[in-house]
Amino acid sequence: WMSAAEINQMTAKLLTPLREQKTPAVGFVNEKKLYKTGEVDERIKALNVWLDSGFELGNHTFSHASLNRVGLKAWEEDVIQGETVTRMLLTQHNLKLRYFRHPYLDTGRDLQTRREAEAFLVDRGYRIAPVTLDAWDWMYAGVYDDARRRGDTTLQQQLVSSYLSYTNEVLAYSEKQSKDLIGYEPRQILRLHANWLEADHISELLDVIRKRGYRFITLEEALSDQAYGLPDDYIGEEGTGWLDHWAITRGQPPQNAPVFPQWVIDRSKALPPHPQP
Repeated sequence: WMSAAEINQMTAKLLTPLREQKTPAVGFVNEKKLYKTGEVDERIKALNVWLDSGFELGNHTFSHASLNRVGLKAWEEDVIQGETVTRMLLTQHNLKLRYFRHPYLDTGRDLQTRREAEAFLVDRGYRIAPVTLDAWDWMYAGVYDDARRRGDTTLQQQLVSSYLSYTNEVLAYSEKQSKDLIGYEPRQILRLHANWLEADHISELLDVIRKRGYRFITLEEALSDQAYGLPDDYIGEEGTGWLDHWAITRGQPPQNAPVFPQWVIDRSKALPPHPQP
């Protein structure tokens, strides 16, 4: 949990290097998090910082509802409820609300639900924001946040070092998976969360990515890659990235993915309960 003041502090620290290094990003919003008594205006201010800094905002549902768990109707209502403030702020910046990302990357347990959800989103003017690169920063972030509050700098450094190294493994794996699957590396889309881990260390993360030969483009430019039009019939209880979607659709389940460090999972499980971002 963060106070509005802390959210604004974290947001500024996260976005400054992104802006200075001309790294485009879209922030996906759960509007439910705006409604804390006495803090609504301050929390909305954090969203405005994204737009004032030249970034874009998208819809991530009101309450981070999983399509797989709540069902289509309740999920559709959560999508609609999640666009009120974001749409208004975008309009004030002469922008349109155009991107949606699925909470937990859950896209539907069966194909009919998945296709109906997609049609609903198209109908409301959304493009789905897929993910092809994901190093589970949220799993690190909870443990990092706790260490930061306790002033445990040793653990913070261990986490950062593990996170950057795991990210590098994920990139290497995803590049190979891309080539094996579709014959080339598409314009990749990286999933991150706004948290203190990223705010404190985003420049180091960008370095890791650049060292592998990447440059940063907008989500719109990434989506113009033909890969995002590939057949995708993925359904399942667990959300996953789009490289896995394409692989499973072709009957080639992914193999040899890098193993997420167990010690981080153990530490995360030992934390006092709080909702996943």
